[in-house]
Amino acid sequence: MENYIQKALDYPSYIKLLEELMEQGKTTGENQSAEMLNYAKLNLARIHRLEKTTEILPELKSLIEKINKTYTWLIITEGWCGDAAQNITPLYFMSLLNPNIKVALVLRDENLELMDRYLTNGGRSIPKLICLDEQLNEVFTWGPRPEAAQALVKELLANKASLEEKSLASQKWYNADKTVSLQNEFFELINKYMN
Repeated sequence: MENYIQKALDYPSYIKLLEELMEQGKTTGENQSAEMLNYAKLNLARIHRLEKTTEILPELKSLIEKINKTYTWLIITEGWCGDAAQNITPLYFMSLLNPNIKVALVLRDENLELMDRYLTNGGRSIPKLICLDEQLNEVFTWGPRPEAAQALVKELLANKASLEEKSLASQKWYNADKTVSLQNEFFELINKYMN
């Protein structure tokens, strides 16, 4: 894991990369289609909105502030991924509450050997967070989306929904949820594994 952490981006560098690529009419990854660029543009707007609106729940904030061991949250992501756009900013905001938590972001398509160790139902779904302790042992994993959103996506796929239908339904879910499900899940994970 050490080699991934060494080449990882911190959150500000990741956002800067996304913005610089967008200025060039590009996104991360190999697929530079108009559809992917459109997703990347929407996602950057979502990230910036979340940077302004995300508030960490008081009980989660209190729990995070009590963590007294060092952890790295290694997150596999891409700029075109809608679920990554919805979840990475709140995760980063959680990490800001305690200097013992470091967020390290790596791009999926440049790190397929890592991604393939953390598949979801056989797929390379992102974001995927791997919580590592000070010795870089895996503590827990999370992702690619909160459980309720995962259930929604599973239902949509079972009903043969198009990518556009899936994206719209997911976006509606995230807008209504306001990061509460993600935060509740991390309250449980942190309480169980990090305290």
